[in-house]
Amino acid sequence: MVRMKLRPTVLCLTLTSFVSPALFAQEPVVGVSDPESLFHNKDKKLDANMQVVMHIMRDLLEANHWQDAPKYLTAAYHQHNPNVASGLEPVMKFFGARTPSPIPDKNSWKTKVVAVTAAGDYVTVAIAREYPDPRNPGKTYTSTWFDMWRIMDGKADEHWDGATIAAPNPNNKK
Repeated sequence: MVRMKLRPTVLCLTLTSFVSPALFAQEPVVGVSDPESLFHNKDKKLDANMQVVMHIMRDLLEANHWQDAPKYLTAAYHQHNPNVASGLEPVMKFFGARTPSPIPDKNSWKTKVVAVTAAGDYVTVAIAREYPDPRNPGKTYTSTWFDMWRIMDGKADEHWDGATIAAPNPNNKK
């Protein structure tokens, strides 16, 4: 008797797990209006680490002030993104050709920061990213991108993100 009542429930849960993604649309990932407010912590060490990462996000990645990279990255800077070599010099060379723009104020970042967490020597930033929807040409969807840094002696010494190997540029013919 118990088995008979349990089977429809299990079947329903099993079917729901396969059908749900098709029936329900994702909630969009949205950044905060004042991202700089997320880069603070009551703990002085965590706050200092978060400030280093805020400058990497804002001054380097957002505004392309790569001449300032030595302020925020160690000489060894261990890079785990498969598209960028480790070391301060290779990172500066990889990003340095980008045109600098004014450093944004706290409410005008283009990067949509969702959350910032810090624990020990690590700071992780979640940002909203928009991608083309392969199921609906001309439409986009949002997802979350994560970057994590290990801070050593007041500078980022190591970086991780979700990058995969980039496809070759068809315009670069050898």
